[in-house]
Amino acid sequence: MEENVNPHSRPADLKITDMRVANLRGAPFRATIIRIDTNQGISGYGEVRDGGSPTYALMLKSRLLGENPCNVDKLFRKIKQFGHHARQAGGVCGVEMALMDLAGKAYSVPAYQLAGGKFRDRVLCYCDTPTRRDGREMGQLLKERMARGFKFLKMDVGIGLLRGIEDALIAPPGMLESNGIMHPFTGIQITNKGIDILCEYVAQVREVIGYEVPLAVDHFGHIGVESCIRLGKALDQFSLAWYEDMIPWQLADQWQRLAEAVDTPVCTGEDIYLKENFLPLFERRAIAVAHPDLASSGGILETKKIGDLAQDYGIAMALHMAMSPVAALASVHCAAATENFMVLENHSVDQLEQWSSLVEGLPVPLIEDGHIAVPEGPGLGFSGLNEEVLRSFADPDQPEIFGPTEEWDDERPHDRLWS
Repeated sequence: MEENVNPHSRPADLKITDMRVANLRGAPFRATIIRIDTNQGISGYGEVRDGGSPTYALMLKSRLLGENPCNVDKLFRKIKQFGHHARQAGGVCGVEMALMDLAGKAYSVPAYQLAGGKFRDRVLCYCDTPTRRDGREMGQLLKERMARGFKFLKMDVGIGLLRGIEDALIAPPGMLESNGIMHPFTGIQITNKGIDILCEYVAQVREVIGYEVPLAVDHFGHIGVESCIRLGKALDQFSLAWYEDMIPWQLADQWQRLAEAVDTPVCTGEDIYLKENFLPLFERRAIAVAHPDLASSGGILETKKIGDLAQDYGIAMALHMAMSPVAALASVHCAAATENFMVLENHSVDQLEQWSSLVEGLPVPLIEDGHIAVPEGPGLGFSGLNEEVLRSFADPDQPEIFGPTEEWDDERPHDRLWS
């Protein structure tokens, strides 16, 4: 009789038996998809943050083997000490996505239901767009996005557009070539001429696309808060959706200065791990838009908590996302379950058909009319991965797809944080 019983109907007996990875490149960046297998033949999928290391996930394997994946919160509390800000959170967050996928499959409900239900049936997407140095060309590129149905846009406006222009930037030797020094310490300043050039650039873009579609801006460069304030005030005239990551998120007092000095919403959060680390920004009302990345912030449930906490302070939540459809769909479920959600990023507009085809059982392309429909299937909502497409994205330096990982099975450290 045992063979006639649906194994997915025994979630209380579900146990984790394996974790394997597939390393990708070009979907749209470098990332790692993880697969967690169980004793009942079902698997859950998650994704390490783009640019992260598969080690961040694999080091957790021995801590998960034998556990019931439906105990999502219990396991998250067990492993969250091994995450940190930015990419270093990628393993913990990818595991949490896979656990939510497995729990949803075990109970035959979509992941958003495990997060409390949904506020919306479709999730609005904004498209990040490659830079063109000419403002009118940039406007035309964004106009093409609008013609494809996108209703929220983002572009870069920063010191990269000023390189090589005489008297546009002031910088100590070597600082313009550095990317490892925090903004307050570079000494880079934008001159009035540089600000005028950037304003003319945005004006040209606005002339092409108009003002009816929101336009956010990002990648200002490693400039100090004083230059950010001067530039922000100058750009306020263009009614932009937000200024993103003008300064490092850790500098909450400087974010407060910036927010109080400009009339455009300011936004940060893609590298912040766990809800409590958003609090300094929330308590100071230092941002108008919280911008967590599900693969750095803690996964689906933790990111919903971040959104709920932001709402208590009158702050909206958008979601950063530059990964495969696995992380995108995890983000969709979180967005659906969070009331103050605004918009979800997508970096794969120019390869949308191939990118969407990585997962099976959902529409291709995933984004239609500028939205992703919230899946109603169990877990993250896709039925499997397309092996042919997966192999087309395989990292040539680590091409094996979900190969054995026994070397991670038996690590037995003493993880307790108290004596």
